[in-house]
Amino acid sequence: MKVKNADEIRDMIMNHPIELRRIFSISAHIDHGKSTTADYLLAKAGLMSAETAGEKRMTDSDDEEQQRGITIFTTVVILSYQYQEEDGTINDYLFQINDTPGHLSFTGEVSRALRGSDGAVILVDALEGMMTQTETNIQLAVGEEYCKPVLFINKVDRLISELKLDPKDVFSRLDIIVSQVNNKIKAIVPKELQKSWRVTFQDNSVAVGSAKDGWAFTVEILKMKKLTPQAVFEKYSQDDKKWLRENLPLDDALLRMVIQHLPNPKESQKYKIPNIWKGDLESPAGQALLNCDPEGPLLGMITKIFIDPRTKRETLIGRVFSGTLHETDKLRLINGRQKVSIRRLGVMEITDILAVPKIPAGNLFAAQGFICPAGESFTRDGTDIVGFESISYVAEPVVSRAIFPKKQTDVAKLGEVISKWIMADPTASYEMDPETKKYTIEGIDPLQIEILITRINEQVPIEVSDPVIVHRETIKKESEIFTTKSPNGHNRIQLKLYPLPKSMIDFLKEGKDLSMMDTKERAALLASHMDLERYPQFDEKFFRGFWASSDTNLFIENTKGVQRLERIKEFVINTWRQFTKKATLAGEPLMGVLFEMTDATVHTDPAHTGLTEIMTMVSAACNLCYLTAEPTLLEPMLIIDVKAPSEYVGAITGLLTQHRGIIQEIVEAGGNNMIRGLLPTSETTDLADEIRGATAGRGFFGYQFSHFEEVPPHLRDEKIRFIRVRNGLKEEVPTMDTWARFIYKQT
Repeated sequence: MKVKNADEIRDMIMNHPIELRRIFSISAHIDHGKSTTADYLLAKAGLMSAETAGEKRMTDSDDEEQQRGITIFTTVVILSYQYQEEDGTINDYLFQINDTPGHLSFTGEVSRALRGSDGAVILVDALEGMMTQTETNIQLAVGEEYCKPVLFINKVDRLISELKLDPKDVFSRLDIIVSQVNNKIKAIVPKELQKSWRVTFQDNSVAVGSAKDGWAFTVEILKMKKLTPQAVFEKYSQDDKKWLRENLPLDDALLRMVIQHLPNPKESQKYKIPNIWKGDLESPAGQALLNCDPEGPLLGMITKIFIDPRTKRETLIGRVFSGTLHETDKLRLINGRQKVSIRRLGVMEITDILAVPKIPAGNLFAAQGFICPAGESFTRDGTDIVGFESISYVAEPVVSRAIFPKKQTDVAKLGEVISKWIMADPTASYEMDPETKKYTIEGIDPLQIEILITRINEQVPIEVSDPVIVHRETIKKESEIFTTKSPNGHNRIQLKLYPLPKSMIDFLKEGKDLSMMDTKERAALLASHMDLERYPQFDEKFFRGFWASSDTNLFIENTKGVQRLERIKEFVINTWRQFTKKATLAGEPLMGVLFEMTDATVHTDPAHTGLTEIMTMVSAACNLCYLTAEPTLLEPMLIIDVKAPSEYVGAITGLLTQHRGIIQEIVEAGGNNMIRGLLPTSETTDLADEIRGATAGRGFFGYQFSHFEEVPPHLRDEKIRFIRVRNGLKEEVPTMDTWARFIYKQT
């Protein structure tokens, strides 16, 4: 091993052979040991002392991370290693590593890191085994972003020291974990990759060890050292962890796995690009992407925004997939449709930038000088290339908190600060009430919002409301057709509502920018996700009338011969979007509804088609149609996995049932029982403490968002009244009489 200085690293970024590069993420369930493991890789490269490796958690550089003992933000490090190949040749390898969070709250960080990665080191705690977030991370890495996996089973010391298991039982538990990981991989990768992406002890794509004690091995390493696994048990019985660290160093096992099994950028992009880029693969840009060609057209993506907790300065981190990015380049943001300039270019080393004048394809980079949302594609100004597909996120915003500045003069500044943090984490969202000047932030769970609010409060002093569980509203059948008129009687609109099928809802959740697509291409795409057996009229021709989308709702214009419709189009869309954010029942967001406008009348005089006239007319039509379509309230549901000794199964199942949980399965796994259930998010407030109490601290649990489900009938009315009051509305749900005066009746 040789520690590289800054000039050598800079030269390697620009000139090193692509075959000797690896870009990968370390990914796992919370507290399974990612950051502790990363310490040993940093120590190997000379960035920290070997004595503090495993304790310092150097990649958790943020004060909040150190205080909470969890990873919140993905940290990027660039490391160089020397490795002796099988033929005796010694090569320098350049590693670009993402240490990612493990908590559900920060899965967006994981998704974005994996978009820029070629491989993933999946960590699993030997005691806890496969948890919900482990499954989620394998889904994200392998299924969504096509990152080839290797497996590190960590904390084997706990099986030996805490559980006092004999070697046979330890090996059995390890085999179960490997089998579970492979079953998940097999279920989500294409058939042609299933065999080569399977992780096994035999091909050394599985390592076992202890990050806390600093040792690990693969089968190959044991053979080289002429050791057997029993040697580990002997050294623990002698309390000789130092021998393990010196003779079976963790970093050696991981480095070997990464070099032997994870692809270089050129290999990876052959199969990754067709999955994340939908342009013409036969075009010059497509060929450059497939070949990771530094001489081709420039195309890259911003995968992370790092906001320095001390200076609050933004650094954009991303990957160059084709071409070469120069510090003098003028860039075009493809989705944002704006031109920007780079002020500083380089690569990230935890919290610092190492300046590099150019970044060829197959590298991560860091840049300053502009800001845009994470997930933005870019090219060189003057180049016309299709951008990358949106990054998939596995969770939805289901918790909100209202915030407002302590000083009224800080309203505008607060908006700027919130906007910056939401750009950094698009899994959260926000909006401002123009009347109260109050901002509402929605996020995956209370912890995510708490972290965001902490950051925002450091820049603008704010008042904060308690967390609120965000519900959804939808319809269960087609609505009646209503024609409504504007208050002045000179304009009319006719609407009808339809429930969208799950296939369309899932597609809209992907967040594609439909407004920028070609009309025919968009129509074909939408029709392909529609239930044409039930609604044969919703074909490609119908969807050419697409006007707008809002979350998982669609507005389609299907009128004939209406004049001056363009004049009121923006008023109609804006009013409709406001309705989808606060629907009639409880003022909660609407999901899965198609609005069809079948007729309209627009007055010849613009003085009679102002915002208030059109807004009132459209709002009345939306509300009236909605109330006749059997509207209902949905609540967010979580999958929860609890692992505990068998004597606590009864206590856990009883506890989940008390919280309106549904037990889905109970499986015995390696001496523990895994209880999987489904329960409402609103029932999880004190659940962590209750599980610890019910299992004497021996139960481990994790959860992930599953879906929205209809609130049980016996709770529905009470829940609606509660949410309406919380949202500042009158307790009683409006009736059709509220808008009856706007119904147009032909005479």
